[in-house]
Amino acid sequence: MHVREVMISPMALDRLQPLLLPGRSDELTATAKRGRELLEGKVVWNINSTASGGGVAEMLQTLLAYGRGVGVDTRWLVIEGDPDFFVLTKRLHNMLHGATGDAGPLGTPERAHYVSVLAGQRDDLLGRIRPEDVVLLHDPQTAGLVDLVQEAGAHAVWRCHIGSNAVTPSSEAAWAFLRPFVEKAGALVFTRPEYAPEWVPQDRLHVIAPSIDPLAVKNRDLDDRVVDRLVALAGLSTDGESEVPVTFLGRDGSSRVVRRHNDLIDGEPPPAGAPLVVQVSRWDRLKDMAGVMTAFVDHVATEHQDAHLLLVGPAVAGVSDDPEGADVLAECTDRWRRLPSKVRRRVHLVQVPMDDLDENALIVNALQRRAAIVVQKSIAEGFGLTVTEAMWKARPVVASSVGGIPDQITPDVEGILVDPLDLSACGAALRTLLGDPDLAADMGAAARTRVRSEFLGDRHLRQYVDLFETLLL
Repeated sequence: MHVREVMISPMALDRLQPLLLPGRSDELTATAKRGRELLEGKVVWNINSTASGGGVAEMLQTLLAYGRGVGVDTRWLVIEGDPDFFVLTKRLHNMLHGATGDAGPLGTPERAHYVSVLAGQRDDLLGRIRPEDVVLLHDPQTAGLVDLVQEAGAHAVWRCHIGSNAVTPSSEAAWAFLRPFVEKAGALVFTRPEYAPEWVPQDRLHVIAPSIDPLAVKNRDLDDRVVDRLVALAGLSTDGESEVPVTFLGRDGSSRVVRRHNDLIDGEPPPAGAPLVVQVSRWDRLKDMAGVMTAFVDHVATEHQDAHLLLVGPAVAGVSDDPEGADVLAECTDRWRRLPSKVRRRVHLVQVPMDDLDENALIVNALQRRAAIVVQKSIAEGFGLTVTEAMWKARPVVASSVGGIPDQITPDVEGILVDPLDLSACGAALRTLLGDPDLAADMGAAARTRVRSEFLGDRHLRQYVDLFETLLL
């Protein structure tokens, strides 16, 4: 097995500065200077298990591009693994969230296989990493590389994007598996302080919340007419402009044309102008797509007969590190097929293609902007970047009061928080916003303001430079 390097094109920080709050532009310039001087002659490596699908890959694409744009040598490596490896790391992922997952073991055979897969990439990594480099290892898939990084004379940082506010038998078992691998890292980074187990030393504990890039393809502003055309081109609306081409600039600066799609959903698309309730997630049981469907069918569909639900996830064949995605999609599809035909026509399972990540992001951007309400009814959630993305687009959000989501949404100000298991409450929140467009608009405006204040990349980059100072000075 070998690691694969993901190519990153530099992006200038100047493009971000006009969107920042007053005073933050100068602070960002100072952060860039500090980081460039601190990391001169060093490489900042980021290692994870996939270059596509999920928030970690999206954040790396942006943050590393800005790093390269200011003269820091940032690079991205993706490890390989066999199916058993990814079944195991998915198990750890779910258990860190406090869930039982597949209830499989975390014993000696599992540990031996985990170590063996990572050892197969040892020579490749040691041939790249140099003394005094900084290596950020992301999530359970890479936890077993801490010793290797330190053997190379580099600084190892383990970055965990997931966690649970409460200690459960599942989370304790997962931490017992991971602790021997990560406890010697020079720094351990968590999204919330509550996610860090008690054995993490305070002087090596760092809390850094995720961020979005407002100028990324997924988040950049789009004209309403362009939104309608994009949704139609994706085959997700009966709008008559589906044959009008849409061009856009990709991440590499090239001009692109959006393809026409006819196979992203089964059945007929929503009619043009229908109010859309949209959840965008991986096909992951903890995202509870099936629960969103039930909440809509049982508690919304009868009262708001013009509303449609779109459950939007990646084409499952395009996400290499999530072995349960196809099973979850199949379960949702089976439930959808068993709905009464009149209701089934208003529920849509959407698989966004993964063969062109820029086009994927643009379609998601358009769907979030076209949504009357964005939902994130996760059972567990490390943070919830789709919440931040929707808030930036001034969409009201109905979301579970779990994990990092309450860090983003003030209840009844930027959105409505619900118990993830209370489908009736979820349905009531959707009915409230569908029935009161003025309230929905006010929440959406407040949501965009909140993101501008707290969840853009300038804050994220500053916190990473602060972290690097603790390692290098």
